Amino acid sequence: MLAFANAKINLGLFLTEKRVDGYHNIQTVFYPVKLYDVVELTDSDKTDCIIKGIDIQGNADDNICLKAFKLLQTAFDLPHQQIILLKNIPVGAGLGGGSADAAFIIKLVNDKFNLGLSIEKMQGYARVLGADCAFFIANKPAYAFAKGDDFEDVKIDLSTYFMVLVKPPIHVSTAEAYSNVKVKQPVTALKGLMDLPLNEWKDYVLNDFEISVFEKYPQIDEIKTKLYAAGATFALMSGSGSAVYAIFEKPLQLPELEIENLVFYDI
Repeated sequence: MLAFANAKINLGLFLTEKRVDGYHNIQTVFYPVKLYDVVELTDSDKTDCIIKGIDIQGNADDNICLKAFKLLQTAFDLPHQQIILLKNIPVGAGLGGGSADAAFIIKLVNDKFNLGLSIEKMQGYARVLGADCAFFIANKPAYAFAKGDDFEDVKIDLSTYFMVLVKPPIHVSTAEAYSNVKVKQPVTALKGLMDLPLNEWKDYVLNDFEISVFEKYPQIDEIKTKLYAAGATFALMSGSGSAVYAIFEKPLQLPELEIENLVFYDI
């Protein structure tokens, strides 16, 4: 069995408080986009993980997909499986690719072995693996708060717009981004800002990671500036970076950004 694990972008990201457990409390809106990894489960005489496509740092034995399967394998005494991961979603980009892969493994296991797990139960397993992993279980636009794994429904549909994602050749680790960020309480909760007209988001819907990340990597700031210059209604770095997305009223091409960056159209 296989599944297409999609990426996400953050429609704003406020870092509101440092927690005693080492995490941060945040406010963000996760929004799924059309950029996919492929995960597959096949019967095997041992449990392992094969990774193809984009190179991922570290050992395959430590991959989050394998951790996700072993979590359920232990809980339900499941037989060995080989996990095949075809990696297309850029890493170190703030797109949640690894978390998506793990969540879709949980859903594949649930389906393949008829475990009958509810959305809530699967989210519980996903929360063990990463703060944003649980989002990909329901995989629909959601306002996320606390560590980023508590959710409320949010009604937002960007399907009538043309969305572009630009990924520079820069890897921003989540730990690196968090180490330099300053926390503050927002004047208005992010969820309420989603009701503003899209052309007003630029002034209010912010990503608190941008200040420190742009300071260290001004190339990312330049990409955002060029996207606005090209006519974007809204542009923002996703998550802890380094990818920047933009929302346009109509389709376009950005060949000047393709020279040094990966550019994904109609995400």
